[in-house]
Amino acid sequence: MKALIVALGFLTRLPMPRVEADEADFARAIRLYPVAGLVIGIIVAGAGWLGARIDPWTGALAALIAWVWTTGALHLDGLADLSDGLGAAHGDRSRLLAVMADPHIGSFGVVALAMQLLAKLVLLHALPREAWPIVALIPAAARVGPLVWARLLAPLRPGGLGAMVARAVRPVDMIGWILAALALGLFYPPVATAPLIILALSLWFGRKLGGVTGDVHGAGIELTETALLLAAVLYALP
Repeated sequence: MKALIVALGFLTRLPMPRVEADEADFARAIRLYPVAGLVIGIIVAGAGWLGARIDPWTGALAALIAWVWTTGALHLDGLADLSDGLGAAHGDRSRLLAVMADPHIGSFGVVALAMQLLAKLVLLHALPREAWPIVALIPAAARVGPLVWARLLAPLRPGGLGAMVARAVRPVDMIGWILAALALGLFYPPVATAPLIILALSLWFGRKLGGVTGDVHGAGIELTETALLLAAVLYALP
């Protein structure tokens, strides 16, 4: 329970009991990120379903607001920082890391945030009403990504929490959650695309960045969620 409380406390704005936790506890909590994602997904799906009782756009907006509020825009911040870094680095990895560490947001980050929020809003609107319960699986499946990226990619900032997270992810954790996503895909095929999306992002992060940081994890989660929403919309087409 401690690991789940730490995971929910880190990934969401939901009120959690106070527990004593050190960096090692935060690192081990990554094993339960998909469970925390399911909690986020249930809240998002519930808000969308209630809003859709008024009209589809209200449902999409309610789901998006719930998504951003529940996560505290944590992963959106990572997407903005990564976009600023890629836009300003011009192939210089040291500059990439310096820009990503800057707390200020630049034009690349603003554009990435706007496009990401618009993409999610439009895709949520495009989902059929009966698909809302399945939306709960999307944040859960997307949070399998950090387990894969932490295991397969080197931390760009050696030492600290990033390196500890990499050591905390065991092969059984990564493989187990991938198999869980594939099993859920037997009931709802779009979820089965999650491992493919995550692997594609892993290859891209490795080629473009040479590793991962906390911001890269956050950006990867956002991109995976949007890709899974797109898969859900395409699956719903007649």
